[in-house]
Amino acid sequence: MTNTGITENNGGNPADIKKKWKDTIEKIFKIVVPLGISTVMIVWMSRKVDFHRVWSITSHDCNYWWLLLVMLLTMLSYSIRGIRWGYQLRAAGIPRMSVTSESVSIFSAYAINLLVPYLGEAWRCVYVVRREKAKLSTVVGTDLADRSSDFVMIVLLLGLALIVANPALTHFFDQYSFGRDIEDILSKWELWTGIGIAAIIFILCDIKFKDSKFFKGINLSISRMWQGFKVIFTMEGRWTYLFLTIAIWVCYFLKIYLVFFAFPFTRELLTHPGYAYGLLPGLVAFVFGSFSMAIPSNGGLGPWNIAVMYALMLYGVGHTDAAAFSIVAWSTQTIMTILLGIFSMIYIAATKRKVTGKANMPNNI
Repeated sequence: MTNTGITENNGGNPADIKKKWKDTIEKIFKIVVPLGISTVMIVWMSRKVDFHRVWSITSHDCNYWWLLLVMLLTMLSYSIRGIRWGYQLRAAGIPRMSVTSESVSIFSAYAINLLVPYLGEAWRCVYVVRREKAKLSTVVGTDLADRSSDFVMIVLLLGLALIVANPALTHFFDQYSFGRDIEDILSKWELWTGIGIAAIIFILCDIKFKDSKFFKGINLSISRMWQGFKVIFTMEGRWTYLFLTIAIWVCYFLKIYLVFFAFPFTRELLTHPGYAYGLLPGLVAFVFGSFSMAIPSNGGLGPWNIAVMYALMLYGVGHTDAAAFSIVAWSTQTIMTILLGIFSMIYIAATKRKVTGKANMPNNI
């Protein structure tokens, strides 16, 4: 008996199996690591904070009307971000979507990020690609540019905080061992020399091995980011884009600042001499919280709470009170994000514009 033309399948191609394992491990890593970080930090908080007291504060001392306003600001900030992204998409040649669709792309992205950090960014790109039959690389480029704008704003806010809130930041570095450790590390010449050497080595390797898969991927990402960011300066409506960018970050700031009005211990900061009606502690809490979002976690749970806690403690707010503030502020925004995510699911299903089959994916991806 001949076995000519018969292919024996004992589990598939080894390369395919290896890829499947790699993809599976990567997915597990993306889920487990953020969840682990959030869990560790929440456990740390539970050892430092009296949660019975936190519950008492949030139950009896909190003015929930201010939190309702924060929820509305959360929706507004997401909508503005969606509208701003729409300007970038149109500048890249993608047809105009309705304001509701632009907003839904962001509502869904933030809701998904609560489950798996950064997955929402990929989802909103796929949403636009399938809805408008757009080129994936083009949409990804606008998304990277969108995040680049955020990075620029965070750096500018950090600079502002270093200038106007320097006493509080200096107090942080002097009072807390964590702050002293950061200051000690940043002041070492060995660190900056090592960073410089590493950067030079990376550039030389990039030049030498530019055709390798690793460096091709990095260079492609940088190129997409630059192309997407560059168009901001030449596209139609660039001044509107700048206005919307400022509006987004004003909303973000107000989402923390308005919570100051909800608690008696933070309302005291609004009348404290030298605190500019609470704007300075609000700015510091906002900057601390913004930088904590670089740590992969589920919607900032853990890192964001601890960062805001430390910021408020710099201005004399007690440990437990600061914890109550951070938990309520985070929960308020998260509840609204979940509600907006549910609305997005209903909207997408109702409009029946989302293509789910591979056969309908654009050929020019």
